[in-house]
Amino acid sequence: MESTRPIRALVRGLDALSMLNMHNGATVSEVAQQIRLPRTTTYRILETLTHAGYVYRDPVDDRYRLTIMVHRLADGFDDDAWVTQIARPCIDDLGKEVQWPVAVASLSGTQMLVRETTDHRSPLAVERISAGTRLPLLVTAVGRAHLAFCPPQQRESLLEILRRSTNDVDKLAQNRAELDRILEDTRARGYASAVHSRRVSDEITMAVPVMLADRVLAAVVIRFAEQAVPLKLAVERFVPKLRDTARRIYETFTEQQRNSPYQHPRAASMR
Repeated sequence: MESTRPIRALVRGLDALSMLNMHNGATVSEVAQQIRLPRTTTYRILETLTHAGYVYRDPVDDRYRLTIMVHRLADGFDDDAWVTQIARPCIDDLGKEVQWPVAVASLSGTQMLVRETTDHRSPLAVERISAGTRLPLLVTAVGRAHLAFCPPQQRESLLEILRRSTNDVDKLAQNRAELDRILEDTRARGYASAVHSRRVSDEITMAVPVMLADRVLAAVVIRFAEQAVPLKLAVERFVPKLRDTARRIYETFTEQQRNSPYQHPRAASMR
């Protein structure tokens, strides 16, 4: 089967959009130099983007700038989507190594949303969950990992909402002393844990955050049966691997954010 040849004009248009996205406007000559095309070709590209509504030409300084239309291109594909795409191979590798189910989740409202999981590929998953499952903040390892490491202002806002909740899973928000102890222990250890009663054996979950500066991008979590892996052994066996996976997600995420596929070495000189 023959591969589809790329449409060069489309690629060049994306190059121009990416270049303008990195700067507060640019002239035809600056864009041409950056995307390495003749000035006349670059002018036609920019005028086409202007006609489509994604770019406008500022009459004050004769520079092309992006319009609000460009923002719509990102609707539905935010940092959480980036993390999910990057995390999938990372948690797959960890899942193959440990065999127990592994997942990545991130904050959605006042719950944690499972973005990706290896449950359906894990031979040891008993009660399978799937992407899209929502988990409470206070009684799960992923939720505690987020609360423990997120900025204080975000934590207080979340807890203020949860204190007004009538759900049993949110009752801990009303016991601030106990909750603070759990979160302080989580920060001191560098990972969160929770125990959930199951029919055959209690299930233990352990999670570590994926940090970006002081922000929690997501949390990586593993679930296992307490009878099969005692907690002390699990800390020795799983926590270093969870941290390695979280670090791999962070490094890939920041690298992809920093190195746009359309960015050229001379871009920094124009900032």
